[in-house]
Amino acid sequence: MARRVESEPGAPVSDPAPESSLPDEVADFLEHLEKERNDSPNTVRAYGRDLRGFVAFLATYYGTLAWTWEGVDRLAIRGFMGHLTRRGLSKRSVARALSAVRSFYRFMHRNEQVTANPARGVGSPKLDKRLPGYLDRAQIDLLFQQAETRAWSGTFTDVRNLAILEVFYSTGMRLSELAGIDLRDLDLVSQQVKVRGKGRKERIIPLGDHAVLALRNYELKREQLRRGLEGAVDRSALFLSKTGKRIGVRMVQSIVGALLRQIDEDAGLSVHSLRHTFATHLLDAGADLRAVQELLGHASISTTQIYTHTSVERLKAVYTKAHPRA
Repeated sequence: MARRVESEPGAPVSDPAPESSLPDEVADFLEHLEKERNDSPNTVRAYGRDLRGFVAFLATYYGTLAWTWEGVDRLAIRGFMGHLTRRGLSKRSVARALSAVRSFYRFMHRNEQVTANPARGVGSPKLDKRLPGYLDRAQIDLLFQQAETRAWSGTFTDVRNLAILEVFYSTGMRLSELAGIDLRDLDLVSQQVKVRGKGRKERIIPLGDHAVLALRNYELKREQLRRGLEGAVDRSALFLSKTGKRIGVRMVQSIVGALLRQIDEDAGLSVHSLRHTFATHLLDAGADLRAVQELLGHASISTTQIYTHTSVERLKAVYTKAHPRA
């Protein structure tokens, strides 16, 4: 088994290895994620970055000694986590890197490249519980009142922006899911939309009446734009920029962020706040947790349960204010 070479505290760790010099085992694992497990490109890139960092750390950790994947132990993995912490990475980022190492070793163990998974015995950092930010009913009403007033101007961008807001609040979909909607995914007669979520998993989400109306108005403007650009537009994408190209996630963030800042500039609300708002308002109204899980596209019910904490805190506040002997 390779042994660690002692170094000075805080000694620099070399930069992550470039992709071309990745060990074959890591390259095979990333190919497995992409082609067999069908993970999203973002997930594959994130795992690749974490594992390149792990390879670079091991090269410094073991120094001039030869090391093997079989010889890496829990102490080495804990050292990697400590190194990431000293670099200033958040607990969440360190936990994600550990998850990448665990998954990589699980892959090698299944393929009989190692006899055990040393990462299984390494505890993940305890993450701070944060209640997600969301808009209350009054803020939602004000948000849509302002967006609808702008849409009355009839300009392409204002009508489109209202449709984007309505779809976010009506469905609770992710930012990347909205940007990726194609025209063929939309069925306004059945009032539903098909989206591709994490791991490229598809799901069908209902659309409310307000969202359907906003989308019908937007489709008219989209057709006018297509004619004005003499057909030189992205024919597949639902949401377009003024130049006829599919709208990007950064532009959506900018559009929605500007509208949210008009509601509360200091609240730090973001596009993701609309997803939180969707879930919180459903649960406040008595929606089944499993149904909300399906709508949000969460793989685990535990991910959805964070929204129940928000609802419970609100119930406690109402109880404390209203009960005579609270």
